[in-house]
Amino acid sequence: MSTSRPRGGVDYRRSLGEFQSWFVTDADCLDFLEWIRWPDGFVCPYCENTDGWRVADGSFKCSKCKKQTAVTAGTLFDRRRTPLTVWFEACWQFATAKDGVCALGLQRTLEIGSYPTAWAMLHRLRTVLIRPGRELLSGRIEVDETYIGGEEPGLAGGRAKGKKALVAVAVEASESKGLGRCRMQVIDDASGETLNAFVTDNVDLDATVITDGWSGYARLSKLGYTHEPRSQRAAKARGEDIDHLLPGVHRIASLVKRWLLSTHQGAVKTDHLDDYLREFSFRFNRRHSRARGMLFYRVLQLAVGHDPVRYRALVAHSVPKNVPQPPPGRRGNPPSLDRPSPDRPWRRRHPPAQVGSNE
Repeated sequence: MSTSRPRGGVDYRRSLGEFQSWFVTDADCLDFLEWIRWPDGFVCPYCENTDGWRVADGSFKCSKCKKQTAVTAGTLFDRRRTPLTVWFEACWQFATAKDGVCALGLQRTLEIGSYPTAWAMLHRLRTVLIRPGRELLSGRIEVDETYIGGEEPGLAGGRAKGKKALVAVAVEASESKGLGRCRMQVIDDASGETLNAFVTDNVDLDATVITDGWSGYARLSKLGYTHEPRSQRAAKARGEDIDHLLPGVHRIASLVKRWLLSTHQGAVKTDHLDDYLREFSFRFNRRHSRARGMLFYRVLQLAVGHDPVRYRALVAHSVPKNVPQPPPGRRGNPPSLDRPSPDRPWRRRHPPAQVGSNE
């Protein structure tokens, strides 16, 4: 892999046709993941030794600690059941589609066996979209909160608590260049402690933070920010439209709500809303990228550098199934350990995938 900026047609595929011609088998996909994970050669994840060799099953064995490591071990693709070719197709559709893809559409397109499998694949991809050490928002930053969710009768409005999710929004709003990057996060309440934590986690200290007149933002100046509060009450008294006070965050809030209603039909639970907000921010911040294959390349980079995400961690409020105990049977080995009969020779259900050469 080149240490400079990735090049189209060399480091990543520029079109669907090139993608399909490059990743034909699982061995092709595995070779590409090895190339992304260890661009300068094998590095042992246990002792960081750079000397090792490839063994028969395609994994690597460290010459120092003697531990064996598969290419996908410790990554998002660890202990997968779905073939890598299907995973790569899902990553391509996820990254290159302008408005994203829903789980049902992915299941139908790739002919995945079940909806939960397609749903889990997309949610695993959403968990890796935050790049470690990413730059904080800088310049002039608009910050506000919004409620996301369906219609809820009886909600008083404003910052009153209800069943909807309260989301904090921050966006770079330059008068000359327009909107820049955005950040969004589900928050528990609109207290000063919560809002200040959101700002400090996402906004550079040298930035100018523009908010409304809510008292929760009053301490931003003491934290070192240049704070410009804009009072909605004063704007109403002057006969101005309050939507023009913070046009950037209002536009972002409108776009994300429209995206949830269109791509995902509004079927988004509050427990997983942060994952969808992460996906929207990833797409919005890269909306000017002309090379769609570059986004696929970046998603794979993030997936290889991320820890495994198990299905149990994705399911909200998962409850273990009550599996009834089987009745006592005959003594001896269970049927799965019995010797195969001579007339029915044993066969592998899943033959091992061939590993391509890295030369």
